[in-house]
Amino acid sequence: MSKKTDLVLDIAGVIATNFSPIFWKDLSIKFNVAYDDLVKFKKELRIELWTGKINEQDFWARLIERFPMVDGGYAAIKLLSVIEPLPAFEEVPLWSEYANIHLLSNHRIEWVKHIISPIEEYISSITISSEVGFCKPQVDIYLIVNSKCKNKDNVLLVDDQEKNLIEARNLGWNTLLADGKGEWTKNIRELLLS
Repeated sequence: MSKKTDLVLDIAGVIATNFSPIFWKDLSIKFNVAYDDLVKFKKELRIELWTGKINEQDFWARLIERFPMVDGGYAAIKLLSVIEPLPAFEEVPLWSEYANIHLLSNHRIEWVKHIISPIEEYISSITISSEVGFCKPQVDIYLIVNSKCKNKDNVLLVDDQEKNLIEARNLGWNTLLADGKGEWTKNIRELLLS
């Protein structure tokens, strides 16, 4: 029997929705804050937030400090509510029969736990940027996942951003860019089930 493929899936944009821009647009409209100002704030905090240099509470505190008109409680609930499963989420149990599934995401575990929990038994490893101190496209985060792969000669990364595929290719991984319509899942089904 041949070794299973190690299938590395991003979370946001692959098995779950991206909270951005929906979340930021909602805050802009609800609290009458310029959308561009919210996007600037997001970009300023991106690395610190995704690498765990600031915790979730610091993120909310900084948001409220910068935009006092925003209701922090509402924002926290809204953020979680817009992170929903995508169709690929439903495929994970089946895919896990044919592949070792790994999750690799620039995210906060607090924000994706509700996505991961129902499929956790089918997942070989979970690498969340805020927990390991590195974020894609930094090579270090790929090396962490690579160390957890059982078949290093047959690793496939699915991500929705081309820039996140480059380091994976440099490690010898195969890559697949996830499209917004989920057509990429047909490629995975074909690869794993044929």
